[in-house]
Amino acid sequence: MPTKPLINVLPYKIKPGKKIKLKSFSTNIKKKPLDKVKGEELLLKGITDLANLQDKLYANKEYSILIVLQAMDAAGKDGTIKHLMSGLNPTGVNVSSFKAPTSNELEHDYFWRHNLKLPARGEIGIFNRSHYENVLVTKVHPEFILKENLPGISTVKDVDQKFWKKRYDQINRYEKNLAENGTIILKFFLNVSKAEQKRRFLDRIDDPKKNWKFSVADMKERVYWDQYQQAYEDLFNHTSTEYAPWYVIPADDKWYMRILVGAAIYQQFQKLNIAYPQVSKETRAEFLKAKDVLLKEK
Repeated sequence: MPTKPLINVLPYKIKPGKKIKLKSFSTNIKKKPLDKVKGEELLLKGITDLANLQDKLYANKEYSILIVLQAMDAAGKDGTIKHLMSGLNPTGVNVSSFKAPTSNELEHDYFWRHNLKLPARGEIGIFNRSHYENVLVTKVHPEFILKENLPGISTVKDVDQKFWKKRYDQINRYEKNLAENGTIILKFFLNVSKAEQKRRFLDRIDDPKKNWKFSVADMKERVYWDQYQQAYEDLFNHTSTEYAPWYVIPADDKWYMRILVGAAIYQQFQKLNIAYPQVSKETRAEFLKAKDVLLKEK
């Protein structure tokens, strides 16, 4: 993406403290600033630019980047990761996908398994689903909370509004601690419509090459579409912060969705103003001695 971005991602960023209605965010932008052909050209250039910035991030080892992707099923999380990260050095990128917690994971606090996958300094970490499942799936299915064996929570009635407010506060403290220690956090919700999800589900059923992508469990969760939309709206209103903002990205057009996510990541990279580390005069002098030795070798 160029220095003066053609893509403005600010309309998709949720301002901290602002209460939003998820329905006010479109899943499909009709008037785009560029067509698909130019968009794909821009995406290819953006991938190259991201790779150059990643190289500086890895060499500098001062910051780490955590990218959180959340969405309804079939919104395009896997494809977004595949396309945007295709040009990056895999040595400095870790992708973690989180399914339902195991019995061992449930014996720890809900951040535990995510802590194990956090990126080190100089690395980019991508969470395909994340700690936010603990205020999404569990909010739609509060009976899952009982599996955590939490003090004072013995029935579903105990999982009330005060419980969720406490959990949102826990997430904010968790992310603030990460941010204060050098982790740049970017959170993306890929906002797909229910009609588009239906189309993609049917495509997965009809195309043998895509059968593996479809799960009957996805259909079971589709029944709770409205409840999930409300759960997402609640978490946006409680957990979009200056140090860990949420972006609601229209996802009905996959190519444009990928450009918007890439633009947001690239523009955040630019703000860091990362450069390659500079060596001291003493170290530089040692380098020149080493160069002289190398040049004199037969």
